[in-house]
Amino acid sequence: MELMFIGADHEVTGSCHYLRVGEKNILIDYGMEQGANVFENCELPVDAALIDYVFLTHAHIDHSGMLPLLYARGFRGGIYATVATCDLCSIMLRDCAHIQMQEAEWKNRKAKRSSENAVIEPVYTMEDADGTIKRLIPCDYASMINVCEGVQIRFTDIGHLLGSSSIEVWATEEGVTKKLVFSGDIGNSDQPLIKNPKLTEEADYVVMESTYGDRLHSEDRPDYIGELTRILQSTFDKGGNVVIPSFAVGRTQEILYFLRQIKAEGLVKGHEGFHVYVDSPLAVEATGIFHKNEHECFDEEAMALVRKGINPITFPGLRLAITSDESRAINFENSPKVIISASGMCEAGRIRHHLKHNLWRPECTILFVGYQAVGTLGRHIVEGAREVKLFGEQIEIRAQIMKLIGMSGHADKNGLLKWVEGFKKKPRKVFVVHGEDGVCKLFTECLKIEHGIDAYAPYSGTRFDLVKGQFIYEAQPVAVKKKGKGISDVFARLLASGQRLIAVIHKNEGGANKDLAKFADQINSLCDKWDNRI
Repeated sequence: MELMFIGADHEVTGSCHYLRVGEKNILIDYGMEQGANVFENCELPVDAALIDYVFLTHAHIDHSGMLPLLYARGFRGGIYATVATCDLCSIMLRDCAHIQMQEAEWKNRKAKRSSENAVIEPVYTMEDADGTIKRLIPCDYASMINVCEGVQIRFTDIGHLLGSSSIEVWATEEGVTKKLVFSGDIGNSDQPLIKNPKLTEEADYVVMESTYGDRLHSEDRPDYIGELTRILQSTFDKGGNVVIPSFAVGRTQEILYFLRQIKAEGLVKGHEGFHVYVDSPLAVEATGIFHKNEHECFDEEAMALVRKGINPITFPGLRLAITSDESRAINFENSPKVIISASGMCEAGRIRHHLKHNLWRPECTILFVGYQAVGTLGRHIVEGAREVKLFGEQIEIRAQIMKLIGMSGHADKNGLLKWVEGFKKKPRKVFVVHGEDGVCKLFTECLKIEHGIDAYAPYSGTRFDLVKGQFIYEAQPVAVKKKGKGISDVFARLLASGQRLIAVIHKNEGGANKDLAKFADQINSLCDKWDNRI
C-alpha cells in the first residue's frame, strides 16, 4: 500500500497523487499546471491504461484538466466525483479541449507564416474530453461508496466550489486498513452561495492544501456589497467600465450574487440601469449548473431567496454574450458597464480582449477577485506592471487596478488550521501540498512547531509506505529545465500510444488463444505496414 506525490508539490497547481492498494492503481486528481512552472513533476509510476480509478476532489482545471490526456493515453477506468463536480466537468473539460485545439491551430498558422515545418498537436482533443466525461461516476455527499474490494470512499463538502469535496479513502491490503483523507481545496468560510467547509474527525494520513498557509483574511466578514458598490459608483461617475477577470465557474456566480443585491437595493446612484455583461459561454453554462444543484449545495442564505421565488444570480440588466460577435460588440457600447470575463488569471480567453480595450483608459477599473498565480498576466498587473503585451501590441496601464479584499475561495491560515485540528486524534502524518514553495515550508513548520503535528511537505516523486508508516523514497526538488530541442509533440503522442498498446497486451494475458493470435496478427500487420514506409 503506497502513496506517491506527482503534482502540486511545493507548487499551487497541477494537483495529482497516486495511491496503490493491492493491485489497484488510483489517482486522486489529475490537474493541469497553470502559471509559472517551478519544479519538474515526475511521471506516473504506471501507464495510463493501468490506472483503475480516479477520485476527483472538484472540477477546477488545476485538479481535473489533465484527465482527457489520461484518457488519450489509454485510461478507461471510472472517475468518481460528486454530482455537481460531474456536471461542471462536462462543460469545463470540453472548454479546456477547445482551448488546446485553438492554441495548436494558432501556433501552426504562425509556424506556417514563418516557414517552420513543426506541427503542433493539441494536448488533447474534444474527442478525448468527451471520452473522459463518459467515465464520470456521480456520487452523493456523505454516502459510503464501495469502489472495489479493499477500497471505500466518501465525499465531504469542503466549501470551495460547487460540488467540491474532501475525500475519505479506506484502503485495505492483506487485512490491514488505513484511512487517508485528501483535503482537495479547503474553502473559505462565509462565501456567498455555497456552504462552509465540513470537518472530518479521523484519519491515519492526511494530504492537505496550503495555498494561503502564510496569510490571514480579515477577521470580520468582508463588506463585499459595500466595497463593490463604491467601486461601481466611482468608476461609473467617471464614465468608465468595471472589468472583472473572473473564473467562469464559482467566482462569476458569486459576483452575480452581489450585483443582484446591489441592483435590487438601488445602491449605485445615477446609474441604476447599468448593464452587466457575462462574456463567457462557459460561465453561462456553469450558471445553469448552479441552478440545477442549488438544493444540494447552496447555503441557507441563498436558499432563503430561492424559497421566496428569487433567483440569487439573475437580475434585470444582465446580458449574456455567447458568440464572438456579441463579445466584440460589448466594447462598442459606450455607457458605463460591468464586464465579467474569463479567464480569472488573464492567461487566455475573452478577458484579454477586454483588457486591451480598457487597460489604457484612466476612467476604467480592472477589479481582481481571485488568486493570481506566479507568472500569470493577472499577477503581473496586480503587482504593478506599467504596461503589458496583448495580441502583439504594448498596452500602457492607466486604469485603476483594484482587488476585492477577502474575495477568496481558499481558506486562510486560520481556516486551514481549523480544518486540520478538526481531527479528534492527530493523524499519524500530514502531507502538505498545493502551495508555493515558501508557503509549503512555512505552513509545515507551523504544524510541527506550534501544533505538534507530524507534518511533511513532499516534493514530486516522494513515495510513502502506508502500512509501515515510512518513506520509500524522499524526492529532492528538480527545477524545470528551459525548453530546448526535443522530441516533437506528435512523436511524444506516438510513444504514448505504444505504451498504451503494451498495457493493453498485459491486460489480455490469459485470454483465449484464438483471440490473442488474432490480436498478434493485427499488431504484426500494422508493424509491417509502417516498417515498409521507413
